[in-house]
Amino acid sequence: MSDAAHTAMWERLDLDIEAHDALLAVLGKFYGDIYLAQEGRLKGAEYLDFVLSEVHGLRIKELQEAKAAGKKIVGTFCVFVPEELTLAAGAVQVGLCAGAKAGTEQAETLVPRSTCDLIKSFIGFKLARLCPYTESCDLIVGETTCDGKKKAYEAFGRLAPMHVMEVPQCKAPCDHALFRAEIVRYKEALEQLTGKAITAQSLAEATKTVNAKRRALGRLAALRAADPAPISGRDALLVNQISFYDDPVRFTAKINELCDEIEGRIAKGEGVAPAKTPRLLLAGCPMAVPNWKLPYLIESSGAVIVGEESCIGERNTRDLTDETPGDLEAMLDALCARYMKIDCACFTPNDERLEHIAAMAKRLGADGVIHYGLLFCQPYAHEAIKVGKAMERAGIPYLSIETDYGLEDAGQLKTRVEAFVETLS
Repeated sequence: MSDAAHTAMWERLDLDIEAHDALLAVLGKFYGDIYLAQEGRLKGAEYLDFVLSEVHGLRIKELQEAKAAGKKIVGTFCVFVPEELTLAAGAVQVGLCAGAKAGTEQAETLVPRSTCDLIKSFIGFKLARLCPYTESCDLIVGETTCDGKKKAYEAFGRLAPMHVMEVPQCKAPCDHALFRAEIVRYKEALEQLTGKAITAQSLAEATKTVNAKRRALGRLAALRAADPAPISGRDALLVNQISFYDDPVRFTAKINELCDEIEGRIAKGEGVAPAKTPRLLLAGCPMAVPNWKLPYLIESSGAVIVGEESCIGERNTRDLTDETPGDLEAMLDALCARYMKIDCACFTPNDERLEHIAAMAKRLGADGVIHYGLLFCQPYAHEAIKVGKAMERAGIPYLSIETDYGLEDAGQLKTRVEAFVETLS
C-alpha cells in the first residue's frame, strides 16, 4: 500500500492522523534500535520485520476487506477468550494494542492514576484515536482477570461495543461450571453478532486451526532449549506477539518455516550468542507490542532469554484443545477444560504456576529466572513473592523486577540485570 492509501484508510477509521504518524515514527525507531540492530538473526526474521513494518498497514487493510466481505472483527485483551469459537462463527480475532504509553492523560479521566500501564494503554489508544485495530472491531471482548480490568471495562464499554466474560478465581467443579456457562454465553454473543450458528463441524475446523498455531509455537519453544540459543528472546517474543493479530493459517506456516531454519542452525551448532552465555527465563506479566524494554535490557546485559512464562509465551500455548469430541456439547466441554488449565495469576491458589516455572527453567537449561511485574499489577506482585520462594527451594537464581512502560528507569534496571547476570557467570 502507498502512504496515501494508508492515510486514507486511517482517516476512514477516524484516527488522529498527526498523532498516529508520530506514534509510528517513534515505533519505527524503537524497533530499529531493539530488533534490526541484532546480529546473527535468522533469515525467517524478515517475516517478523515485514509484519511489524505493516502492523497498521496491510493487516488493517486485510481486516477492512474481511469486513467488506461480511466478516466481523473481534478484539480481545486476554488468552481466556476462545479463538476457536470466534473462528467457528466466521469472525476474525485480533489482539488489541496495550503495550505503550499513549493517551495517558485522557485515560486517567476514566481510571485512577494508580492503574497499571496495560489498562491505561488500551483506554488511551481508544481515547487518543491511535489504534486502527480497536477502531476496526465490531465487538471487543473483555474478561474479569483482575479488578483493574473489571472496573475499567465499565468505562471502556461506553466507548466501544463490549462483551465481558466472567473468569472464575478458583478451579473447583463449580468454577468449571461457571466458565462453561461463560463459553456458551460468548458463543451466543458471536452467533448474534455474525448471524451464523456455530456447528460441531465449524468448531472442529476452527479447533484444528488454533491447535496448529499452538503446535508451531510449542515447536519453537522446545527448540530454544538448544545451547547456543538459536533465536534471541526478543525475536521469540515478537513471534508470540504477532500470533495475536496475524492471520492464523499464514502465521502457522511462517513459524514452521522459521522452526525448520532453527533446526538447521542447531544441527550446525550455531546460535545468536556463544555457547554458555547465561540463559534466563522471563516470567510474569504479559508484554504486548511494543513493550520490548525489559527483553532488550536483558539481552544487552550479556544474557539470552530462552523462554517466556507468560500469556505472551507458554501459558498461552502449553495446552491443546481436545480434537476428539464429535458433538457440539462435548466440544464446549473440551474448550472449558483447556482454558481452565491456564495458570493465570488471577487464580487462587495457583501452585501449578510455580511448578510450571521450575519445570520450564530446567527443561530450557535456564541459569536463572527474572520475574516481570507491571507497576500496580496486584496479582503478579503477590505472585512474585511466591515465585521467589519457589525458585529458592528449587535452587534457581531469581530476580524480581517491577516497572512500567516508561524508559525513565532503564538505566537503573540495566544495572540490576547486569549485576544478576554477573552472579550467573
